[in-house]
Amino acid sequence: MSRILLVDDDAGLSELLAQLLVLEGFELTQAFDGQQGLDYAQNQDFDLILLDVMLPKLNGFEVLRALRTQKQTPVLMLTARGDEIDRVVGLEIGADDYLPKPFNDRELIARMRAILRRSVLTQADKNEQVRLDFGDLSLDQARQELYCNEQLIILTGTEFSLLHSLITQAGDLVTKEQLSETVLGKKLMPFDRSLDMHLSNLRKKLPERSDGRPRVKTIRGKGYIWIP
Repeated sequence: MSRILLVDDDAGLSELLAQLLVLEGFELTQAFDGQQGLDYAQNQDFDLILLDVMLPKLNGFEVLRALRTQKQTPVLMLTARGDEIDRVVGLEIGADDYLPKPFNDRELIARMRAILRRSVLTQADKNEQVRLDFGDLSLDQARQELYCNEQLIILTGTEFSLLHSLITQAGDLVTKEQLSETVLGKKLMPFDRSLDMHLSNLRKKLPERSDGRPRVKTIRGKGYIWIP
């Protein structure tokens, strides 16, 4: 049973979401302000955090920023509909995905399950080689950890999944449509910058190659190529 932390100060919405999530088989913990949510997130282990942006005491961005210094627990941010800035900022800080309010219950559950699938090692993964080496990079699939020249690089689950998808298809164009469905678990929508933001975060974390070449080439309007 997946453990979910819901951080939202809207008591009415939280109660409705609590009923939905329990019916869907999740184990739920609730927090009603940012500080309480951060305390729970730092001191307990959750499989996924649903984090509202507008919160008392600490807003969602402050909670996420503080959390990412200690943990890479997957985070789905709940943002105001039409507020593109909130979504971009959340992704820059390290959110795994976002969902504008008001949202459809089925879409919420689908987004949650997609994130959980990325963060949980499947039996198929266990049957594969656990550690994959690509040049100066080494991916530990069991721990979802990345090493560059044996130095650990902290990635979110989404960043690890994105890197794995690109690196295992090195030299080939991987379209945004493919990556959106395999990495984010959703169809690519017009003007959705989620993939671009996750790749930007990944690029910032990866050290430069010794030969000075870029690790990833962007093919504008199409997708990305991992340079072998």
